[in-house]
Amino acid sequence: MTTKKLVLVSGANGHLGNNLVRLLIKKGFVVRASVRNMKNKAYFKDLNCEVVQADITDKESFKSALQGVETFYAVGAAFKLWAKDPQKEIYDVNMLGTRQTIEAAAEAGVKKIVYVSSIAALDYSHLPTKESNGYNPDRRDTYYNSKNDGEKLAFQLAKELGIELVSVMPGAMIGSEAIQPLNVSYRILRLILNKQIPVDTRIALNWVDVKDVAEGCYLAAEKGRSGERYILANERCMSITDTTKLAQKLYPELKLHIPASVPKFVLYSIAGLMQFSAKLKGEAPIITTKDIAMFSGLQQDFDISKARNELGFYPKSSEQAVKEALAYLMEHQDLL
Repeated sequence: MTTKKLVLVSGANGHLGNNLVRLLIKKGFVVRASVRNMKNKAYFKDLNCEVVQADITDKESFKSALQGVETFYAVGAAFKLWAKDPQKEIYDVNMLGTRQTIEAAAEAGVKKIVYVSSIAALDYSHLPTKESNGYNPDRRDTYYNSKNDGEKLAFQLAKELGIELVSVMPGAMIGSEAIQPLNVSYRILRLILNKQIPVDTRIALNWVDVKDVAEGCYLAAEKGRSGERYILANERCMSITDTTKLAQKLYPELKLHIPASVPKFVLYSIAGLMQFSAKLKGEAPIITTKDIAMFSGLQQDFDISKARNELGFYPKSSEQAVKEALAYLMEHQDLL
């Protein structure tokens, strides 16, 4: 009789983390789920897993959480594109979290780490983008910088400490069990359904079902080569406007309007006004001038042959992922 392997998922009360916990339980693993705040246990009430407190910036808490663990799924991170102090709240948290958790894993005797990076850590200058393109040279966004620098640090530490580490790079995750507050990607679908995107920003996203990403994480642990990175996304991206057209077709009763096309200087003006208004209210703006500068017109199409061939990663299409995610939001009106 084989002993069931113990695995740890950090950030387990987040969108990917929680769906990954559910998948690993179904696969027969003994799952330990770490959360920063033990008050956030509502999403585990029906799950057969151990929930422990651990903060990615607190090495000792992770040394304790990782005792006896064979595979560590490093999901926990600050996943937000806006903060009052982005350097402190996003970059520093993600960099320190990477160092502390990997050092803790090595000291606890963990055999393998699946490090959740992001497609933000890719160079988009040649399409379709592939892992071998290298890192994103655009340094204008703090979150993107934290994912680029965090992944480099993860590989460096793993090599120094002699621990196996595989990086996975998800696209814009939507679908399945949604965790409050909604993640960045899901919130864009909510904006569409609530008619809060009046103009065509020419921004595209690579939608991917979170269950497919969870499966990709598991496959990376089972088949991924140490020191390698794998894109967990779809081959083609979808513009927000095309996503709105799909929602309009599926839900004609909502009377959604297709965002109007306007010159780029108008986009900058609208984004600037939104930024100013949000600053006065002390909240995150719907869009910023930096978003227009970085993402308007940027195509996020990927060559996923490496993940397909080496891991067996076959995600459902972006369109299907969007259909299912929209249906989930429509069924759960409290999320809108």
